[in-house]
Amino acid sequence: MRHIKTARQGNPVFQRFGRIALSRFRKNRDGVVAIEFAALAIPFSLLVFAILESCISFAAQQVMANATEDIARQLRTGQILAADMNETELKQLICDDLEIIVSSGCPELEVDLKEYASFAAAAAVKTKITSDNDIDTTGFAVTPGKSGTKNMLRVFYRWPVMTDLMRKSMSNLKDGKTLLFATVTWQNEPFED
Repeated sequence: MRHIKTARQGNPVFQRFGRIALSRFRKNRDGVVAIEFAALAIPFSLLVFAILESCISFAAQQVMANATEDIARQLRTGQILAADMNETELKQLICDDLEIIVSSGCPELEVDLKEYASFAAAAAVKTKITSDNDIDTTGFAVTPGKSGTKNMLRVFYRWPVMTDLMRKSMSNLKDGKTLLFATVTWQNEPFED
């Protein structure tokens, strides 16, 4: 065995063949694009999906915030009276604006509309998450105040993360969903009750 190694090392034919094969290997660029694409395809796909998922979620958040502001303005000015408002009516008003981007009937929509004694009392209200990673809707109600009262409307939507690759990193609720949230606090104008 030792004799073969020394014969190859000392043999100029083997040395020349080795140099030629090595130089051909270095110069041969066939398949490089395929290898580079394979190496970059997964990170590129993750980046594209993250951008798309974030953009769609952000658009949904903005539509929900606009719908919440619009309903709050109507309540503040007396266009919608407290006597005419219940949970079903409020959800339907918000859902009418949201249905452009969510499932029909807004199945994951939660609302909380209450009258408060002061703005400080409204600011003290916290959103709680249950032990199984869902919104704690205990205490949610629709009880708006009459003219001159301070009110707060909170709207929640359990937004599904659509891309399987992004679900683990982008979701903060159970079942691969993320929480969209909008709130408005105001004092009603003096209108006829």
